[in-house]
Amino acid sequence: MLLLVGLGNPGPERAGNRHNIGFMAADAIARTHGFGPWRPRFEAMLAEGLLDGHKTLLLKPMTYMNNSGRAVSQAVRFYKLDLKDVAVIYDELDLVQGKVRVKTGGGAAGHNGIRDIDAAIGPDFRRVRLGIGHPGHKDAVLTYVLKDFAKSDKAWLDPLLDAVADAAPYLARHDDPGFATRVALLTQPAKPAKEPPVAPKEAKPKPQKESKE
Repeated sequence: MLLLVGLGNPGPERAGNRHNIGFMAADAIARTHGFGPWRPRFEAMLAEGLLDGHKTLLLKPMTYMNNSGRAVSQAVRFYKLDLKDVAVIYDELDLVQGKVRVKTGGGAAGHNGIRDIDAAIGPDFRRVRLGIGHPGHKDAVLTYVLKDFAKSDKAWLDPLLDAVADAAPYLARHDDPGFATRVALLTQPAKPAKEPPVAPKEAKPKPQKESKE
């Protein structure tokens, strides 16, 4: 069984925040793979379904980002899960917009949701980091993550969410490199079509001068 957690903050007024990209990814996975309806459980919203034939639980904690560990730990204890069967999807400031990295364990890198999950269940779960870019100065970070994505962001955000949903079965197979590769393949810019080579023009024969006898 896979517990796939998307991080964010509850409430319609926060639905479009950069900090909520984990919720957006969880919703995209549920839609793409025909998961059951979202229902309240473990101080979260839970949906059940299959990814590549593996039972998967999608979890969106409703405890606000800073207390995400409370909901995650309840689900982990109830289902008696190993941490290798837990994957958390969240926003990463230190990645370029649209880039994805997956790793197991590590530090929280200033992310309060991850820090709280670390404290609640330990650090050895899988982390799916979705790049949202950095505002450029640490004092601007809080305002940046709690603001909605700009309209121009849809150019990379929608393809990213679609790719994460498409590649999610790799996470159920514990093929994290395969997941990252598939997302990168689906989100790479289309190469411009090559124009057919132009045939060289034939040189026109120079007119010959008439010889005078």
